[in-house]
Amino acid sequence: MTEEVNFDSLNIQISEIIKRYTIEQQREIFEYLSEMDEHNRKAYDIAYSHLGTSFNIARSNGFKEWQAHKKSK
Repeated sequence: MTEEVNFDSLNIQISEIIKRYTIEQQREIFEYLSEMDEHNRKAYDIAYSHLGTSFNIARSNGFKEWQAHKKSK
């Protein structure tokens, strides 16, 4: 049985590239996206709509900052 992260439950557009990541990376991205406030969600939507499939959440500044903050806890 293949594990999957249910990104559909977040109600936001997700790049297909995420499906190529390990399950651990997908879970971390899911956690980040689920914790976003309304302001950051709007910024994500704008970035995704402008960059389309070239948008990579794992390389975004917001995600990198979130990871650094999470590790510092």
